Amino acid sequence: MAKSYYEFFCPVKVIAGHKALEHIPFELSTLQSKRPMVITDKGVVAVGLLKHIEAAFAGAESTIAAVFDDVPPDSSMQTVRSATAMYRANNCDAILAVGGGSVIDTCKAVNILVSEGGDDLMRFSGAHNLKRPLKPLFVVPTTAGTGSETTMVAVISDTEKGVKVPFTSYFLMPNAAILDPRMTLTLPPHITAMTAMDAMTHAVESFTCVAANPISDAYASAAVRKVSENLLKVMDAPADADARLELAQASTMAGIAFSNAMVGMVHSLGHSLGAVCHLPHGLCMNLFLPYVLEYNMDVNGDRIGELLLPLAGADVYATTPKHERALKAIATIRTLRDELYGRCKLPRTLKETGKVQESQLEQIADLAINDGSIVFNPKEADRDELLGVLRAAWA
Repeated sequence: MAKSYYEFFCPVKVIAGHKALEHIPFELSTLQSKRPMVITDKGVVAVGLLKHIEAAFAGAESTIAAVFDDVPPDSSMQTVRSATAMYRANNCDAILAVGGGSVIDTCKAVNILVSEGGDDLMRFSGAHNLKRPLKPLFVVPTTAGTGSETTMVAVISDTEKGVKVPFTSYFLMPNAAILDPRMTLTLPPHITAMTAMDAMTHAVESFTCVAANPISDAYASAAVRKVSENLLKVMDAPADADARLELAQASTMAGIAFSNAMVGMVHSLGHSLGAVCHLPHGLCMNLFLPYVLEYNMDVNGDRIGELLLPLAGADVYATTPKHERALKAIATIRTLRDELYGRCKLPRTLKETGKVQESQLEQIADLAINDGSIVFNPKEADRDELLGVLRAAWA
């Protein structure tokens, strides 16, 4: 039955396929752009991915006017200002993000300054402080996990104050996301695994948390199926371009789902663990997903059970009694994590990371109880209950 009220919004055009990059110049021309600036990081340049972008512009009317390749893993206000200065100095008229979450967030923030003028990014921080469309922004993800190419959020670190500053606006959403498997073929196994489990968590939480709606459900369940069917294929055959494209699409679909249906306790704990122990976001998602589902199961077991179909397939779903499907779904996720551990040693518990101390669990719980994602979790949790989940995930 449909919810009595919900909203769904995704204006991002998705251009996907084995030759998707070649469509970028035309798409830019439809927005009267001829001088895009590429923003990326040193890692993308080092593995030669920019060559694919440059080849796509060969013979086109538009030209890459500048390349900023100095985005760090955790982008900062200074990075945004430096990229903005290069954009202005080269008379650019659009932004092309080539990278993962940090690059995409940087591009969204740069787009604020080059569109609105000035260098004071902070006056646009918070929610819905942009009042008009920005310059054209196209995103070429080089990981398959964050879903940032379809979200209206950017987070930039203020290194002087030691805080992360969020920016939220519908106008931050890119004009287009370009999904081309050539851009993820060089991902190392552990990053492939981490980012795919990030996408899996986006999809699972958007499906099982309180803001889910029928349209987000369709994107979320499809994303779960694509990750389930293709992640181990890619781990075993990294050059499988078809499976790589499936994971890229899963990430985008999960991004669309959670942009509309939100996420829950996995993200609250993950954000907090990342802040305390400086672990990658995708790893944090992998660490907490089954334990949070077990915590939530007594209030939304039927919803978790529905995910058994995209997780394990029709035969397993049909032969599993309804009252056992939630446990079977969680067991399937655990098995996937075990398979990933066997292939690339992606940690399954906090202890296995070697970077988390048991004494830090209380600090993580203190942060998680105040994280915004927790309000969308289907089951309320106090500090002691969060500690219980953290201890379950410890070893």
